[in-house]
Amino acid sequence: MAAPFVELEVGDRTVKVTNPDKVYFPARGETKLDLVRYFVAVGDGIVRALYERPCQLKRQPEGVGGEVIWQKRVPERRPDWIETARVTFPSGRHADELCVTEVAHVVWAANLATLEFGAWPSRRADPEKPDELRIDIDPQPGTGFTEAKRVGAVVHEVLDEIGYVGWPKTSGNRGIHIYCRIEPNWEFRVVRRAALAFAREIERRAPDLVTTAWWKEERGEKVFVDYNQNARDRTILSAYSVRGRPDATVSAPVTWDELPGVETEDFTIATMPPRFAELGDLHAGIDDAVCDLRVLLEWVEREEAEGVGEAPYPPNFPKMPGEPPRVQPSRAKRKG
Repeated sequence: MAAPFVELEVGDRTVKVTNPDKVYFPARGETKLDLVRYFVAVGDGIVRALYERPCQLKRQPEGVGGEVIWQKRVPERRPDWIETARVTFPSGRHADELCVTEVAHVVWAANLATLEFGAWPSRRADPEKPDELRIDIDPQPGTGFTEAKRVGAVVHEVLDEIGYVGWPKTSGNRGIHIYCRIEPNWEFRVVRRAALAFAREIERRAPDLVTTAWWKEERGEKVFVDYNQNARDRTILSAYSVRGRPDATVSAPVTWDELPGVETEDFTIATMPPRFAELGDLHAGIDDAVCDLRVLLEWVEREEAEGVGEAPYPPNFPKMPGEPPRVQPSRAKRKG
């Protein structure tokens, strides 16, 4: 017997949704079709977040609690209207990743059980030049969303001081992401180094709350500002992506004024559509607020002059110029 399906008119496309009644969120009873309808409802927002960015797909074909598939390469069997972008990884290998330019692309991916879209901070025209500086506020064990919001307030203060416009969103889990548009004039290594300098300034202002220590054993019960999310080939789930949690939370754009009072659980595939219908995409102006990375590059120069240099890269990267030894501190002590 053929699998059941429905066909949806999405813009100018007809997109087939197979097994529409398959339950994806058992605790709530929401189905694949509910997920698809959610993405259609926030379509303008998620297309803006993903527009012409290579993106990885986090798929959960059995729903929440089932197998997770991280898919970088788009399937070879796909509609001819699916768009792609070619990226090269640190290993030297390449992949053709999904490149969203319309809502139908998102719906097609949702039919493959995609909940999260991991977007690059660069666009298809030049994947090696980011146009987005990313501030990833990541609570560590012993801290949570409350502490993340306190760090977000410090970030906002610093951004205001340097004339940057930051666009906050919940991560859909425990953290907060803040994006700043920049001109795509610099390679990843330069942008990441600027992000590191910014993160260190946040740490200086809130040393009892914030850490930039790459090694987990050194972080303690603090909130990590993850500068390495600006390294090449690192992705952060996009605004309006859905987390693989039983309560179907989503990564939600918020205003700075409302950030102190929100909770992660306020934003789900059920609650976000009416919010979006009322408020629209709170990140709608992001492409018009381009920040000058040279401000942070001056901070980098100052740090270097003071002898404060690079920090470790993720383990899958080759040794990078100026990087300190990539050895866990506890192991270094044992060897000493």
